[in-house]
Amino acid sequence: MTAPRRNYDVAELRRLDVAHHLPAQADYRLIAEMGGSRIITRAEGCVITDGDGIEILDGMAGLWCVNVGYGREELAQAAYAQMLELPYYNSFFKTANPPAVQLAARISGLLDHKLPHVFFNSSGSEANDTVLRLVRYYWTLKGEPQRQTVIARWNGYHGSTVAGASLGGMKAMHAQGGLPIPGIEHVMQPYWFGEGFGEDPEAFGLRAARAIEERILAVGPETVAAVIAEPVQGAGGVVIPPESYWPEVMRIVKQYGVLLVADEVICGFGRLGQWFGHQHYGFTPDIAPMAKGLSSGYLPISATAISAEIIDVLKTRGSDFVHGYTYSGHPTCAAVALANIDILEREGLVARTRTETGPYLAQALKRLEGHELVGQVRSIGLLGAVEIVSEPGTNRRFCNQEGTAGPIVRDLCIAGGLMVRGIRDTIVMCPPLIISTAQIDRMVEIIRTALDAALPKLRALED
Repeated sequence: MTAPRRNYDVAELRRLDVAHHLPAQADYRLIAEMGGSRIITRAEGCVITDGDGIEILDGMAGLWCVNVGYGREELAQAAYAQMLELPYYNSFFKTANPPAVQLAARISGLLDHKLPHVFFNSSGSEANDTVLRLVRYYWTLKGEPQRQTVIARWNGYHGSTVAGASLGGMKAMHAQGGLPIPGIEHVMQPYWFGEGFGEDPEAFGLRAARAIEERILAVGPETVAAVIAEPVQGAGGVVIPPESYWPEVMRIVKQYGVLLVADEVICGFGRLGQWFGHQHYGFTPDIAPMAKGLSSGYLPISATAISAEIIDVLKTRGSDFVHGYTYSGHPTCAAVALANIDILEREGLVARTRTETGPYLAQALKRLEGHELVGQVRSIGLLGAVEIVSEPGTNRRFCNQEGTAGPIVRDLCIAGGLMVRGIRDTIVMCPPLIISTAQIDRMVEIIRTALDAALPKLRALED
C-alpha cells in the first residue's frame, strides 16, 4: 500500500527550518545561506523524493541504515499493532515486555549464541556509552579496577555523545568540547591507501594491528580494559582492513587478556554479506554494539550484545548495573526490529548481498578504475568507496589538501540524482540491501558523470 501524498508548503518548511530547526552535524550559517535544508518528503524502495518532486537514488541507505528499503508496510503494521497493545513501558522496575525479550533472543541466535545477553538502547552512540560503562565496571568487579583504558583507532567512529565521540577518532569532534575524555587512547587505522600506499598490504595490516600492541605495552597491559574497532570503518571512509589485520588483533587481545569490542553499528544486519561484520572476518568479540540495520532505521533502537563470561561476573560479583535509558527495550521499536529481521531472513537479503549484489557492486566499481581522477575503488558487501586523486597511480590529493575534491564530486553526484557521502576525498556508498543490479549500474554511471564534470573544476584549482 502506498501512503497518500501530502501537499507540503516546502518554502514555508524551509523558512521554519532556518528559524527553528537545527539539523544534525550541520554548518548552520551555510544552511541559512541556502535558505533552509532540502526537504525530503517521501521515499520508496531505494529512492527518496524531495519537496520539489526530485527523485534521488539513495546510495547511503539513509545514514547507513535502511537495509530493507523504504515503504515497507509490514514494518508500519508491526508498529501500529504494538502501539495498540503496549506502546511503551520501561525496564527499570524488574519488568520486561514481550518484543524486547523476543528480540534479545533473536539477536543472540543471529550471533550463534556466542554473545547471549543483550542490553537495549536507542542509538549507536548510546550502545557505545553502554560499552564504556560496562567494561570498566566489569574489570572493577574482577578485582582489577585499574583497567580503565580503552584503545580505539584514529578515524574510527563510535557515535556523537561525549563517550561515543571520545571513543571515536574524529579529530574535528574532539576539538569541540574538550574531548576525548580521560582513559581513551587512539592508534593508527588500517587504511592502506592513505597510510600504507606502496607498502605490501598484508605487511601493512600487521603493522596497523601491532600499533595496538605497542599502545597496550606503552600504557601498561594491567591498565587496559578493552580495544574497540569497527570490522570495516564506515564513517571513516569505508576503510577495509587487509586480511592480515584481524587475526593479528585477535592474537594481541588474547595475549594481553584485553576485551575486544566489535562495533557493528554499520556492519551489522547483512551489510558485509554476513549477519555481522565480525562473522565475515571469522572472529568473536566479547561485546558487539549494534544499531542502524537492526530496524532499518524505521524506529530508533540499538543493542549491545555481551558475552556470557562478562554477565556471569556481573551476576555473581555485582549488585545493580546502574545504567539504562527511559527507552531501553522500547516495545514498539523492538516489535519493528523483529519484523525487520523477518524481512531480511524471508527475502534472503544477507545471502543476496554476499553472492549477488555485493560482487556485482565490486565489478561495477572497477569500470571507474581507468578514470583520471580515480586512485582506487574498493568494496565489501554493499559498502563501497572511490578514492579521488590528482595524479593516477598515486594517492596525491588536489592542492595537496585532503578534502578539496571530495565535496565537489559529492555535490555533483547529488545534483545528478545520487545521494552519496564525500568523506575527505573518498566518495562512499552504502545502498539498501534490496538494490537491483540495474540501480547499481545507474549509481556507478552517475559517479562517472560527476567525475567527468569535476575534472576541469579541479584542474583549474591547481592552475
